Amino acid sequence: MTIFNYKDDESLGKVISVDTVTVIIEIKDAESLRKLQVNRLIALQSSKPGQHLVGLITQVTRKKIISEDAELDDTEKVELNLCKVSLIGSLLDRVGMQVNVFRRTVESVPEIDANCFPIEGDYLTNFMRVISQAVGDGSSLILGNYTLDEKAIAYLNGNKFFQRHAFIGGSTGSGKSWTTAKIIEQVSTLDNCNAILFDLHGEYKPLNGEGIKHYKIAGPSDTESGRGLSEGVIFLPYWLLTYEALVSFFIDRSDLNAPNQAMVISREVNSAKKEYLQEKELNDILNNFTIDSPIPFSIEKLLVTLNSLNTEMVPSTRGEKQGEFYSKFSRMIARLDNKISDRRLGFMFQGGEDTKNFDWLNKLSKVVLGGNKEKEGGGVKIIDFSEVPSDILPLIVSLVARLAFSVQQWTPNNMRHPIALLCDEAHLYIPNKTSSTGADDVSIEIFERIAKEGRKYGVSLVVISQRPSEVNKTILSQCSNYISMRLTNADDQGVIKKLLPDNLGGLSELLPTLDTGEALVVGDASLIPSRIRIAEPKQKPNSGTVDFWNRWQEDSQSSRIDIAIENWRKQNIS
Repeated sequence: MTIFNYKDDESLGKVISVDTVTVIIEIKDAESLRKLQVNRLIALQSSKPGQHLVGLITQVTRKKIISEDAELDDTEKVELNLCKVSLIGSLLDRVGMQVNVFRRTVESVPEIDANCFPIEGDYLTNFMRVISQAVGDGSSLILGNYTLDEKAIAYLNGNKFFQRHAFIGGSTGSGKSWTTAKIIEQVSTLDNCNAILFDLHGEYKPLNGEGIKHYKIAGPSDTESGRGLSEGVIFLPYWLLTYEALVSFFIDRSDLNAPNQAMVISREVNSAKKEYLQEKELNDILNNFTIDSPIPFSIEKLLVTLNSLNTEMVPSTRGEKQGEFYSKFSRMIARLDNKISDRRLGFMFQGGEDTKNFDWLNKLSKVVLGGNKEKEGGGVKIIDFSEVPSDILPLIVSLVARLAFSVQQWTPNNMRHPIALLCDEAHLYIPNKTSSTGADDVSIEIFERIAKEGRKYGVSLVVISQRPSEVNKTILSQCSNYISMRLTNADDQGVIKKLLPDNLGGLSELLPTLDTGEALVVGDASLIPSRIRIAEPKQKPNSGTVDFWNRWQEDSQSSRIDIAIENWRKQNIS
């Protein structure tokens, strides 16, 4: 039985204009007009039998016009009550054995004088139930409840959410972290889940469960204590970097000798990798490797070679003269020496002999990229980057992302297991190109590639940021799902408005008025553009807004500043 069994006397009015997916309705009386609200749903008779069109009210207007009727007084005015509607889909009474099927397509348009009806009360409850049931199966992702009908559960299609990339955005305190935690909570319950959350501030530490495992990029204390993968500590040795990343890391672009330095780095790193493969007698790889192949090499030997070239004297007709690169590598050598001895970068240079072994990459990849069943738990990996220096943060985050993408890319089709990368605080390492640095450029390149090509390799991006206007536009344009929380900045609102379909651009006007924990959800994973109240996650991240006024009326711990300074000096929160 169809859920839209309207009677003619329930009609709000009739269609007087149709333009592609925009319809103008003349409302029959002022009382009916007062009941209408912008962003509410409305049903229209379709030109095809057995279906109704569903639209979103975008404008309600009352016009007073002077009547040209000679029988009326010249000063008497006639009211014209109008409603503008954007069509968003069709509800079919029956498709095969299924009844009440909603499709996000407009297969027909209403005829002039077609009746229009409000979707409210029982009609709204039943319609929302149809929407929920459409994806409320094994592929469902529950966010919360619809604002239009709080009894109806808001489902997203989990497949389409991750297949087409997604963006979660909102101002500070709007509920981004809760939304992310709600998604992680459900992903972690899947039998063979596989996801990585880049946690830049350690705020997701409270999230726990059989499907969740916490890791951290090694800090100074981890390096000194000898902790490793088995203790959840990750080392990312320098030899995992690509040539472009190495150049960005080792060479100061402002140096006049930077081109010569880059050329020699290319030659010597390639030679060092070749020497390593020859020593290990890895002939199959020796015949096919490139400078970007992840092959260990000795940074100490590289330094010796660079020092030799920097001080080289060559024979000449009058004795000796300075070599081609004499004194041209001094700044680069000093820079490299400083980085090797920098305790903050111990995760790259001070990981011990184990990280220099050929099979280290296999061990690391199995830990970071393994699914829930492969690892016997912990398919969702939350990686804490809080101890990584901010100047190289984009380089290190993108290194993990490239590791995931490369492994997926080189895995045979029939063996691939999909993985999702959840990029919290994305504006810090995937910025607009206009504001990017050398390290940013390396990061932008890999994330843009994942955004464009990741789908076919089973790599999904979920971009999370409080400043969408500062996130790389190419990556945002590749996202087909948007969960937008409250946004108060006009630039940020403008970005979201441009990303929405033309007929839904008006929805962006809601962004500054959304409540905390409320979101506007648009995209392939949601059958209709929806205003959703996000359900509270079972385990909340450490991102709650501090109640200043209340806390200022309470006692504080006397030793808190001393402890903070000690931790600051140790570069570790004990």
